[in-house]
Amino acid sequence: MSHDHAAHAHASSAEGATAEVATARDPVCGMTVRLDAGKPSAEHDGRTFHFCCEGCRTKFTADPDRYLSPRAPEPPPPAGTIYTCPMHPEVRQVGPGACPKCGMALEPEAFSADQPPNPEIADFTRRLWIGAVLTAPLLVAEMGAHLFGLRLPLSASVQGWGELALATPVVWWAGWPFLERGAASLKSGHLNMFTLIALGVMAAWLFSTVAVLAPGVIPAEFRGMDGGPPLYFEAAAVIVVLVLVGQLLELNARERTSHALRALLDLAPARALRVRADGTDEDVAVEVVRPGDRLRVRPGEKIPVDGEVLEGRTAVDEALITGESMPVGKGPGDSLAAGSLNTSGAVVMRADKVGADTLLSQIVQLVAQAQRSRAPIQGLADRVAGWFVPAVVAAAVAAFAVWALVGPQPRLAHALVAAVSVLIIACPCALGLATPISIMVGVGRGAHAGVLVRNAEALERFAAVDTLAVDKTGTLTEGHPAYAGIEPVGDFDGAVLLRLAASLERSSEHPIARAIVEAAAARGYALAEATDFDAPAGRGVTGTVEGRRLAIGSAGFLAEQGADAAALSDWAQAKRSEGATVVFVAVDGAVAGALAVADPVREGARAAVEALHAAGLKLVMLTGDNAVTARAVADRLGIDEVRAEVSPAGKAQAVQALRKAGKVVAMAGDGVNDAPALAAADVGVAMGGGADVAKESAGLTLLGGDLSALVRARRLSRAVMRNIRQNLAFAFVYNLAGVPLAAGALYPAFGWLLSPAIAAAAMSLSSVSVVSNALRLNAAKL
Repeated sequence: MSHDHAAHAHASSAEGATAEVATARDPVCGMTVRLDAGKPSAEHDGRTFHFCCEGCRTKFTADPDRYLSPRAPEPPPPAGTIYTCPMHPEVRQVGPGACPKCGMALEPEAFSADQPPNPEIADFTRRLWIGAVLTAPLLVAEMGAHLFGLRLPLSASVQGWGELALATPVVWWAGWPFLERGAASLKSGHLNMFTLIALGVMAAWLFSTVAVLAPGVIPAEFRGMDGGPPLYFEAAAVIVVLVLVGQLLELNARERTSHALRALLDLAPARALRVRADGTDEDVAVEVVRPGDRLRVRPGEKIPVDGEVLEGRTAVDEALITGESMPVGKGPGDSLAAGSLNTSGAVVMRADKVGADTLLSQIVQLVAQAQRSRAPIQGLADRVAGWFVPAVVAAAVAAFAVWALVGPQPRLAHALVAAVSVLIIACPCALGLATPISIMVGVGRGAHAGVLVRNAEALERFAAVDTLAVDKTGTLTEGHPAYAGIEPVGDFDGAVLLRLAASLERSSEHPIARAIVEAAAARGYALAEATDFDAPAGRGVTGTVEGRRLAIGSAGFLAEQGADAAALSDWAQAKRSEGATVVFVAVDGAVAGALAVADPVREGARAAVEALHAAGLKLVMLTGDNAVTARAVADRLGIDEVRAEVSPAGKAQAVQALRKAGKVVAMAGDGVNDAPALAAADVGVAMGGGADVAKESAGLTLLGGDLSALVRARRLSRAVMRNIRQNLAFAFVYNLAGVPLAAGALYPAFGWLLSPAIAAAAMSLSSVSVVSNALRLNAAKL
């Protein structure tokens, strides 16, 4: 069986062959791997295979035949797959094709780890190499004549036919994708960069072809000093080659972002240790794991799927998911995420979510979707591009007319050079790339730092935020409150009161409820069944336990139930001043006591608040908790403003009030009760493992779950927007300066007239500059 690696045999193979080239093809993803780059490799059937990353090597070793069989190329996406344009995400269609707006090849909308590399890369690379080989003699002959006065010992006719033979395949084969897209843009009326490229290349090639085939029809005004018509085959061919270079740079930059996502998915292991019914283990491919399966994860192994710990305790490194390097303790009942690393003890887990349902897969899909979204600032580039191409065509026509009427001889020859140069140098590829390439790189960078961006608009808005509203529980505090005391009233026994309260609260998912239930469980109390349970959002709970009607909540909530908690106000005030939260318990309409629950402030929260202040943000705490407790936490952290005892609807109203006051507001929260405020803010930020409804209402999701993640998100948003503005500024300045230069603005003073080949090089360099600047975001310090 033949395979690409056969052409790149390793130096230490059984035959002792020496590698003729320094690259090999990764059999899993198809990417080119440099053999001297220290990348992973693996032996199979006496041959060495090289891989771009450890994930690809793991996949290969798990099932080599899958990648070495004659069916190794990945099957095409299934029928009905939606394709979209990377630059215009609103363009969507079933099946592959070209974007009617910009001409770029459409890509599958959903990202897959098995998605093969963009086929345009291999196609354009082949066109580039063949085009460059054919263009090199044209360039040498032309530059030799102009710079050194060296001319080939050939007649003008023979040389012309030779240049025609070399340039024609470059233009019509190597440059065919650009000509095809240019023609499509003229047909659809969506003029774009390919319109200008096609017009410039065809103008140069058609004039030169006519000059070779029928030189007599070329007017004298077009002829050179020697009386012969000039040829621009070299310019046409060089333009095609340089445009191919620019396109390949852009395609490879986009492929690197896709490869980063593919590598992220590859962090999940390819194999899992499934526990059989009889307690024995079997090694299986992770693809066959189903929800409900029991899996054993040993120290040093990665978690194969999302699930819950059933047996054992360990510490798990979740840096892959949250961006935080400190391992997190896990025990029975705790959740595990695929791809995170089990650092210490062995555990048995239950598989809950597998395949595309895992958090890791959902993160990758969210990032891929966000990378194709459009930031509002891109509207500026779109508006400019809307009139830019027609304006450039008009400028080229004007340049031709001016040179033809008042230029030096040969007037028409100079006019043609100026017109073609204007068309090529003003190609708006840098303008079109300025925003999308920064968004693609920035969103990918954020994913590796635990900052998930739902869309580019949220990222842009977050950079302009001046007021940050935050929930207290789970955001400023740990979100895992612990029981901190009880104060019964009258003849009520504290143990009985705690048992009754826990019996009712175990039907609630609120963190305070969990703390009460855990306290009762720790004391060995047997809990009773609750009936008629009700939990008005953000207010309290009611229900019946052992025939008694219970209500648990704030003093105001109990007052609505007809119970007066005034007798417990001093005790409650003392606990609140310590930062604890107090809930009151009424039994059969009378206050029976109060419970205190303390939620410790998150480690590092104070430093994060200081960093957010340094970034120019005002912090407002919005909480349903008591004002005294809220103020105690706020004073400890340095929060600017506190609004306590607010309902979920009140939080949304508070956010709207801040916006009406002229503030640009971000709201950060993690619970169901935060969802209305998240939706009401300019930018909603869902924290950590919060409720799904909170994440759905948010533009950003911070997997770290604490304020330090907010600092990273702020730095990311500002870095991306700064990068976009740099790209746009460069693109605008480049085009504003390039058009006059190409039209001949320097000719009167210096006698310089820009050739189309130099214009093409400048245009290609502009794309390289924009892409290179965007890639700097990968090194941004967050």
